[in-house]
Amino acid sequence: MTETTLLPPVVPRIGPARRLLVDSLTMTRRGLAHWTRQPGVFAVGLAFPVMMLVMFVYFLGGGMAVDGGGDYVDFLVPGMLVLTMAFGLESTMVALTTDINRGILDRFRSMPIAPSAVLVGRSLLDMLSSVLTLLVLVGAGWAAGWRWHAGATEVLAALGLLLLLRFAMLWVGIHLALVAGRVELVQTVQILVWPIGFLSSVFVSPATMPGWVGAVADWNPMSATAGAVRDLFGNPAWPGESWAADHPAPLALLWPLVLLAVFVPLALRRFARLAD
Repeated sequence: MTETTLLPPVVPRIGPARRLLVDSLTMTRRGLAHWTRQPGVFAVGLAFPVMMLVMFVYFLGGGMAVDGGGDYVDFLVPGMLVLTMAFGLESTMVALTTDINRGILDRFRSMPIAPSAVLVGRSLLDMLSSVLTLLVLVGAGWAAGWRWHAGATEVLAALGLLLLLRFAMLWVGIHLALVAGRVELVQTVQILVWPIGFLSSVFVSPATMPGWVGAVADWNPMSATAGAVRDLFGNPAWPGESWAADHPAPLALLWPLVLLAVFVPLALRRFARLAD
């Protein structure tokens, strides 16, 4: 009589990169499930930048003129797109600190998942939200009279620069959320984004600002992206008086890459320390 030997099933091994991708997508789907349970919060997040655009176009835009000519709406809308990419990080930061305080991150660590998948999945979810917000705001700007005067390649390049800035700012926010550790402190940190946003070329040229304030605004990463996307969209730009104002495109690429090189490792290191 022949004996049959049962062998254990062969479980395919998944490489670290694929494991990170799979686990990150799982974390992203978790966030999407929260969207479906709280659609009002997501809708408000989409509506807020539109309200900001309406206020600046219709309440203040009538009294503004671009030095050198051009419609102020065409100058303003690219700046508002940049401002929106820098704002709205609070939802991601609050969600992350909430998971920390509720012990949810400790549960994730007890599972066989890639350690950094929690942060990567959260960043993918935010980028998906940012794409939707960007499209909504582009539509609102078009309805307000804004037009681009460039081809499809330039328009896509401009949108890519905006999302690159968002991705970099997002990892800055993730690191600050991990450092803060509490929702109350996160809300305080978010307030600091406002002066940084206004200290840029989003609304006016830094050349109109006094002394050192204008110099700081010239080298603001948001000013670089605003100037670059205006050039790509073919929209009017305020004449600059510095190298940074005259060469926004290289800075619009360099600044986000520098921020990512600094804050991605810091965020991952800080996240790993939470287990200690």
